[in-house]
Amino acid sequence: MRGRPIRRRALFALVTAGAGILARPGVAQAANVRSIDVGGAPAAVAVNPVTGLAYVADPQAGTVTVVDPRSASVRDVIDVGGEPGDVAVDARAGRIYVANPPAGTVVVLDSRTHDLVSVVGAGAGASTLAVDEQAERVYVASGGTGTLAVLDGVSCTLAALVPGPKPSLAGIAVDPGRRLVYCAGTTTDSVEVFSIDTGKFVASVRVGRNPTAVAVHNASGTVYVANSGIHHMSIVDAATRTQRKTVLLRSESSSLTVHQDTNTVYTNGGQNGLSRVDGGTAILTGELSLGVNPGNVAVDQRTRTVWVTDPLHGRVSVVRDF
Repeated sequence: MRGRPIRRRALFALVTAGAGILARPGVAQAANVRSIDVGGAPAAVAVNPVTGLAYVADPQAGTVTVVDPRSASVRDVIDVGGEPGDVAVDARAGRIYVANPPAGTVVVLDSRTHDLVSVVGAGAGASTLAVDEQAERVYVASGGTGTLAVLDGVSCTLAALVPGPKPSLAGIAVDPGRRLVYCAGTTTDSVEVFSIDTGKFVASVRVGRNPTAVAVHNASGTVYVANSGIHHMSIVDAATRTQRKTVLLRSESSSLTVHQDTNTVYTNGGQNGLSRVDGGTAILTGELSLGVNPGNVAVDQRTRTVWVTDPLHGRVSVVRDF
């Protein structure tokens, strides 16, 4: 689940009927919040649940920074060149994937040595990534052309380049069990559904304004969508392929992630911080102020530690027990 930082606007005081569910949980607490300086303008972030290490892409510097939460320090800085727009981890295969939109490529790194494994062409504007660890496939959506690239993670080759139904695609998420891929259509206020079995886009779901990030709860198939142009998160039913609920947030969100074991959604749709949503009940259950306009959000599936980038100040926040 990925998205770009957005400018915040104040929450509308008046909520129209049917717009969403608004809970007022008050200020939530986290057991531990640490801020780690990484420099530059950190954007996308991904976490390896096996090692606990986080990988933070900086499009301005052309680097991926490896951060160790145990020592709260930078372990390595990998020069990948270009303008890395997204980063994803395949913990089973020991690979890191980095999208480079200007070049239309994906850089493949060894997660143990951080050495370059390959550079794979993924189509013009290839910008956001989703990994299917079971099938060893990587899906890459283009923000420029709307194409969907399918990469073979074993051979590091382009398996297919599928024309998209919409002119540009943003956030992307894969449901390996149902063999579906979801892509946010930012300019069309929709989520496009791709069938892995047929190799085609099979449905389009209307969601909120300017969706930029998508996440899937694998057990239920529920799809969560961050809408950067409106103050609510969309919840899409996988069976009916319709928006079945919305959750009203304090501000627009551009990034979200879901903790699989608990079906907890974390998003940057809070007021200068994080919002926490119970995916099962679709209720806003907590807000955590970080004092900054947060960027991208990722969660460690093993420890439930939440990572948040701060592009303005060159930092990442590591949030535990929230």
